[in-house]
Amino acid sequence: MSPLKAGDKAPQFSLPDQDGEIINLSDYVGQRVLVYFYPKAMTPGCTVQACGLRDEMDTLKQQGVDVLGISTDKPEKLARFVEKEMLNFTLLSDEDHHVCEQFGIWGEKKFMGKTYDGIHRISFLIDANGNIEHVFDKFKTSDHHQIVLDYLNSNA
Repeated sequence: MSPLKAGDKAPQFSLPDQDGEIINLSDYVGQRVLVYFYPKAMTPGCTVQACGLRDEMDTLKQQGVDVLGISTDKPEKLARFVEKEMLNFTLLSDEDHHVCEQFGIWGEKKFMGKTYDGIHRISFLIDANGNIEHVFDKFKTSDHHQIVLDYLNSNA
């Protein structure tokens, strides 16, 4: 696994959102977007992470940042996650993990003694020109939103 780095061009992608609508990264040209990858909707850690972003959405918007969450869940499951947690940002379905691979965050993981391939929890802040401005790879699900806000505030 070799995640993209700051300065790299963000791969262009088109994925279905929680409503089955196709969303393109190119829709966000001219603005910053936080693309965050998470393993599985409606699991405890992913819920804490998503709710932290939900609760800070006004602040993120004031900083000119949109949010896209990406997992390998089907759009129907993402729709249930959005409804259950009242999420106020877009979730995207990368069922074949093609976009995860383009960003370099699909790879070997270990959990409870088992080894498997899956999504590594990493976020990418993409600038208005489509380049990766910053990579967030060291955080807890409970403080992910704060790490992002701290970065935005120190680089305003």
